[in-house]
Amino acid sequence: MIPKILRESEMKQAVSKMILAVIVLSVVFAQPVGAALTVENPLDRIVAVVNDEVITDLELNKEMALIKQQLREQNNRLPSDAVLKKQLLERLILRRIQLQMAKRGSIRVDDETVNRTLENVAAQNRLTLNQFREALTKEGLNFEDFRENMRDEITLNRLQQRQVRNRIVITQQEIEAYISNQALRNGSDKEFKLGHILVSIPEAASAEQIAEARTKADKIVKDLRSDANFYQTAVSVSDGQQALEGGDLGWRGAAALPTLFADWVVSQEIGSISEALRSPSGFHIIKLLEQRTNEPQHMVTQTHARHILIRPETQGEGNLARAQLLKIRDRIIAGEDFATVAKAESADPGSAVEGGELGWVNPGEMVPAFEKAMNALAVDALSGPVRTKFGWHLLQVLERRSHDDTEKVQRKNAQEVIRSRKTDPAMQAWIRRLRDEAFVDNRL
Repeated sequence: MIPKILRESEMKQAVSKMILAVIVLSVVFAQPVGAALTVENPLDRIVAVVNDEVITDLELNKEMALIKQQLREQNNRLPSDAVLKKQLLERLILRRIQLQMAKRGSIRVDDETVNRTLENVAAQNRLTLNQFREALTKEGLNFEDFRENMRDEITLNRLQQRQVRNRIVITQQEIEAYISNQALRNGSDKEFKLGHILVSIPEAASAEQIAEARTKADKIVKDLRSDANFYQTAVSVSDGQQALEGGDLGWRGAAALPTLFADWVVSQEIGSISEALRSPSGFHIIKLLEQRTNEPQHMVTQTHARHILIRPETQGEGNLARAQLLKIRDRIIAGEDFATVAKAESADPGSAVEGGELGWVNPGEMVPAFEKAMNALAVDALSGPVRTKFGWHLLQVLERRSHDDTEKVQRKNAQEVIRSRKTDPAMQAWIRRLRDEAFVDNRL
């Protein structure tokens, strides 16, 4: 077994190029949490009260300007200001409610995390951090405002992780059922790009409210099938989280979709529009935008390795630890047995008792500096001192092999797609509950 100290303790979040557009469309100029219920400028009227905080007309107008610019760049026809303001204000309200909950739950994001995320966003856009700052300035955005908005985005992600994603339970029976799916066994797993419009209904909705929502949804379906623009319609009327992105759910495998959607989409042609599909959260209208076949490669190169770790006693003793490791290396080169030395000298309790053995290591299982050095070594060669956050390592590669990792990948993929399938309705229900329980005075 590979010792825990060499594995990354947290999952790295993938930072896509789309993050810039998503954040720009968010509340870059949002009023800080805890703001008073009054505003200094009498011309800046309050458009909503959210619990003990306010959202002002100035905030809403700045958000309007940003999203209009974004929609124009995408060559999308703009909805009326009234429709756009309604959607944007609801987004601001939901955001504010969640930030308030995060504050009550003592969720804090430190400066180091924000800086690291900004560097990732800049790198994903092939820019240095300074170039990224300049690009934002040219777009008329204040970098410090953007930075604080990024902190809010990370805060919301952590809140949603705690309140929704971490509470989703996936059983072994569900994983086995997914793996036994005929499409996956045949390697012909399809992915679908969907458009989504939601006409929501409140919890414990009355028969009249349900009927009203059904009528509205049926009218939307009729309009869409009469060539109404799906993107424009979603922006104008959808209650879904992706409304301002035109309802675009992105690429998802059938197994990663809510069952309600998957049952409909697998037999449809590109461009098809569903009837109004009922769920506890409301009526969903789906359009199949694109589809493709996803055939992932499951062959990996595994490395059989061992190591010796010398951990500095204090932060300032790194050079002493390195010098000690070099002496150990000389002893092994002179003929001492690696395993015997590892048992006596290594500070890694997990592998020391096994003579430094790490077993067969898959790509991505080790911290980056360790994996980079390991991959550069020839079989039977000894490395020089390799520094990681755990200390100084002496590595030796014993074997390499090409390994069919299909079963492990399938189980991991099954867990991910089942989690994704469960997350969407759970997130929608959680947000709806937050909204229903909050005090909101919409004055628009």
